[in-house]
Amino acid sequence: MPRTNPGQFVRQVRQEIGKVSWPSRKETGISTVMVFIMVFLASMFFLLVDFLMGEGVKLIFGLGG
Repeated sequence: MPRTNPGQFVRQVRQEIGKVSWPSRKETGISTVMVFIMVFLASMFFLLVDFLMGEGVKLIFGLGG
């Protein structure tokens, strides 16, 4: 693989960055909101599962109550 000089490397990097399709501000906002919603739903799911498993262990072993 032939070596490139630093100037050519920088030009190639700038050329490749120009090919990237960046999301719009609206798309970024929608994606951010969706991530927060999914995190909330996942945390509620695991909270419920943890609670049910804890209650099941208490019921089986008679602990904590």
